[in-house]
Formats: sequence, structure tokens, C-alpha cells
Amino acid sequence: MSALLTFVTPPPGLDPVVDFTLDEVSGATGLYSLHASAAPTTRLFVVDAGVHLPDYSPEISEEQGESLGVHSPEDALVLVVANPAPSGTTVNLMAPIVVNATTGLSAQLILENQDWPLRAALVPRPASAPTPVAVPA
Repeated sequence: MSALLTFVTPPPGLDPVVDFTLDEVSGATGLYSLHASAAPTTRLFVVDAGVHLPDYSPEISEEQGESLGVHSPEDALVLVVANPAPSGTTVNLMAPIVVNATTGLSAQLILENQDWPLRAALVPRPASAPTPVAVPA
């Protein structure tokens, strides 16, 4: 799988880049390479939270949902940035990347008033349903 993503604002540390390609890493279910379309050497590894973090359910604000055109949990793909290290891989649960699954419009969102860690240990899980994201009515 490969998809084009356009961020509403550049991800932190990658300004001014907003256009990215999301490529599935072969042989690693739920692991993707997110690289800048204009500079393919600028790359992050991201994990599909629905595959590896079934208990993760971030809540986004109405404003955040509107900026992405996400009106229900089914509209969103939730990715988290993976940080591989010799001691194990961690993921940032405080700043997920929320993707409009239809349009590819994306944002790395800072979750407010939620108690998710910046560095959570990633433990492989069996495949499951997509991670729901709570969207205000």
C-alpha cells in the first residue's frame, strides 16, 4: 500500500514540508514509512495504532476534526511515530498523526488534557480493527 498524505500544517521539526508518501513496510503488518515527497531521505516510521495499540483511543477536539474533515471514528486512520532504539521501540501517544482515510488530509495533533505517554513501549499485537478516534458530535 502507498498513499499520498497532505498535512494541514508541517509536522513538528519538518517545516515547511506538508506533502508525504505513506508506504507499507514489506513483511511488517501495520508499520509504515512516511517520507517527504520532495525529499525522500526525510523519513519517519509510523505504526497503525489499530494494529498494534488496540486500547489506544485518543480524543480530538471538534476544531481538529473539522480541520481534517473527520466527523466520525470511521473517517480516521490513527498513526503514531515509532522511535526504534537498541533497548526497544517506543511510540509517541501524546501526538498521534490523524489521517482522513478518504482524502489523505493529515495532522500530527497534540492531545490536550489526556494522559498518554510520549514514549510508550511498543509491544507487537495481532491485527485488529482500526483505532477509534473520538470526535465531538
